[in-house]
Amino acid sequence: MDLQAIRQELKTAIQNQISYAREQEDEEIQELIDTEVLKCAKEHFLPYQLKEQLAREMFYAIRKLDILQELTEDSLVTEIMINGKDHIFVERDGRLFRWDKQFESNEKLEDVIQQIVAHCNRCVNEASPIVDARLQNGSRVNIVLAPVALNGPIVTIRRFPEHPIQMKDLVRFGALDEEVVHFLQQLVIAGYNIFISGGTGSGKTTFLNALSDFIPKDERIITIEDSAELQITGVLNLVRMETRNANVEGCKEISIRDLIKSSLRMRPDRIIVGEVRGSEAIDMIQALNTGHDGSLSTGHANSARDMLSRLETMTLMGMDLPLSAIRGQIASGIDIIVHLGRLRDKSRKVLEIVEVLSLVGDRIETSVLYQFEETGDNGKIIGTLKKVNELQNIEKLRSAGLAAGG
Repeated sequence: MDLQAIRQELKTAIQNQISYAREQEDEEIQELIDTEVLKCAKEHFLPYQLKEQLAREMFYAIRKLDILQELTEDSLVTEIMINGKDHIFVERDGRLFRWDKQFESNEKLEDVIQQIVAHCNRCVNEASPIVDARLQNGSRVNIVLAPVALNGPIVTIRRFPEHPIQMKDLVRFGALDEEVVHFLQQLVIAGYNIFISGGTGSGKTTFLNALSDFIPKDERIITIEDSAELQITGVLNLVRMETRNANVEGCKEISIRDLIKSSLRMRPDRIIVGEVRGSEAIDMIQALNTGHDGSLSTGHANSARDMLSRLETMTLMGMDLPLSAIRGQIASGIDIIVHLGRLRDKSRKVLEIVEVLSLVGDRIETSVLYQFEETGDNGKIIGTLKKVNELQNIEKLRSAGLAAGG
């Protein structure tokens, strides 16, 4: 029995019966698939288990994301990496391995890609070969096509949990402890501007989402993202905005900068920017300095000190200002930097919490409040966030009626 030939025969029979003159519901397509699979099973004497598998594969191929669908539905899968049609790698439960399935052709992979980008009103083609998108379940997708990608279409999918990870979950995972959670909760409630830094895959978006859960539910929050990922719950007065790429139909690009500027006219209590990675840093810093206390954002950096340097560089990309003026704006706009890291055992932890003080001379003064201290390694890194210094800027805590330091 040539299973591949049976699959192809079955797919052809089903596609020949699909009507393209009208919209057909999923239930109608599933019924058509079941009928054809039943015919095929009788003809080739297929066992029940294989019949069920073929019906599922056909539905995924016609109405879903083909072979990727089962991965996107697997709660243990956190990352899917497609390097052309033949090479698919999966991170499941913290382990990376090559998957044993592949797309039948580059054309089929490209069909799936167009299905993904069409869902979120994006466009990707040879003229515009790079795009960020998202799946219906909220997973983040990055796509790179030829001529930029040399070994076929490249798709990277970051899958997020169905239920948002909360601080209690991060405590259970060992990312931080209850004392630090309580401290951060007070800072968020009191309206400290907090920036979350870390490398790729360190959990910045997850941590930002968990931290935002401490924002009082009666405030007006505006979220701004390249591709909507945040899952803020319980806030009624919530505005979610997402960037848009320019396309061949004449729609102009709407950038993070455009959205931040627009948000300032929408009477926000707090602005949450998913990630600052370019010239929008100047607009974010200005927003922090114009009364939008308690705002949150993230950025790529190797340390809290490095995050300050990167913010300087990104601000210069947006506006030509004296470095001293930029540093002054950063020092007065950002109160706290929480730096995350992914350690050698693949665990994600808060590595340091740093208070941004003031500009002294030509240097932004900082104070390390908590520092991760490794105490052992038994296959899993053992350590704690050790308190180093007390919070110096306690004015916002006092204004909120909260005791300094807890």
